[in-house]
Amino acid sequence: MSEITKKSDQQKVAEAEVESFRRELGPFVVAAETTRMAMVFTDATKPDNPIIFANDSFLSLTGYDREEVLGKSFNFLMAHGDDAEVRTRIKAEFEGSPSVGTEVLCCRKDGGEFWTGVFVSPVRDEAGDIVQYFASFVDLTKHKEDEAQSKMLIDELNHRVKNTLSTVQSIVWQTLRTPSNPKVIRESIESRLFALSRSHDLLTREKWESAGLLDIVHDALEPFGVSGGRADRIAVTGENIRFPPKSALALGIAFNELATNAVKYGALSNAAGSILIEWTMETTPAGLQLLLNWKEKDGPPVTPPAHKGFGSRVIERGLAHELEGTIYLDYRPDGLVCTMDIPLPRGARVG
Repeated sequence: MSEITKKSDQQKVAEAEVESFRRELGPFVVAAETTRMAMVFTDATKPDNPIIFANDSFLSLTGYDREEVLGKSFNFLMAHGDDAEVRTRIKAEFEGSPSVGTEVLCCRKDGGEFWTGVFVSPVRDEAGDIVQYFASFVDLTKHKEDEAQSKMLIDELNHRVKNTLSTVQSIVWQTLRTPSNPKVIRESIESRLFALSRSHDLLTREKWESAGLLDIVHDALEPFGVSGGRADRIAVTGENIRFPPKSALALGIAFNELATNAVKYGALSNAAGSILIEWTMETTPAGLQLLLNWKEKDGPPVTPPAHKGFGSRVIERGLAHELEGTIYLDYRPDGLVCTMDIPLPRGARVG
């Protein structure tokens, strides 16, 4: 007998059983067919619990036609039906395990996968023997996606908190390295933590996806430009190249250090000085490079510092390390010049 004929005979048997099932349970079958919960009945007297009834909601959930489902083993839907653990859990459901259902990854007709909660209950005859099983399915796909998203967000939050605490620790430790009075130390730490907070606020507004360089610069310099009427003495030119969060935080802290130095000793410490911040992109054999210049002029005469302070170390070492580029501070007599030559990070874009 051909395989096609075998399948046809099996289908006829399954259809006959379904019709008998309908006649015996009548109104219940009608209710089961119209309910929005996906459900099937299986034959408990045969191996592998073949399906003898499937309602429209089940067919909608799985994408199968009714004739493709009837007579199939209950496990035919399982995406990993050969997984011993999955089969054990399903078997436990059919054996009446005192559980609250089991979560199973299933496969639709089109190959798409979905998570479902499976709940199995026995159907007994007048003698108390189990003749059928009633199984209902709850689509958990959205719940699983939300769960995965929540886990990802929690992991990302933990990562950010660790990075932030590491940055705070570095700020405090580096500040305390230089002997000073408690008031100066407190003001120095508060200023840097405030700069870190502003960078965090900027990234939060951008959903922690990226931040534009123009926005990073303006956000870092805003406190210095507004106070004392210095806004018209700071010029910024360049495209709004977007940087990932880690790079954006490093740049925000670096610009805060440069501005702080300019207010204390440089171009913003008198009434005539000004700052020009400009950058361009260049194509190199290694990829796109960002060339950024911070130029101060008309401030007090500049002399190289006797020793590297926290700000210098943050810019020349920390920023260079974070951005994998070269940062150079040039203490020219007519004004400090900071040159940044850094590769654009993967995924950086203008916008």
